[in-house]
Amino acid sequence: MAKTKIVDVVTVSVPVSDQERALKFYTDTLGFEKRRDAEFGGGMRWIEVGPAKSATTIALPPLGPTYKPGVDTGIRLATDDAEADHEELRARGVEVDDILRFPNVPPMFSFKDPDGNTLYVVERM
Repeated sequence: MAKTKIVDVVTVSVPVSDQERALKFYTDTLGFEKRRDAEFGGGMRWIEVGPAKSATTIALPPLGPTYKPGVDTGIRLATDDAEADHEELRARGVEVDDILRFPNVPPMFSFKDPDGNTLYVVERM
């Protein structure tokens, strides 16, 4: 069976209703870098953000007819200290769930962006 030549995951996307508000949240609140902000067709913008050392970015594209905010993105963000990030995000007014702690599983928690999209923070082991 032939294999594809796919070698990496470069961008995942999160549906947002207001790109400016989302950009501010992901850069100012989460501390991500803005990696791309380009106009494409009809004045729409393609925006990508990501943690400073991450090769993978999160796109904040304009909405389409079937692309609605308020989803469980399934995106897991890595951290060296889940508890510290949990406290920091809560202090910044982000809606965060309790830290989950299970045997042989790293501490983790979920949070919501301003559009109600759920993302996860997982401590590296």
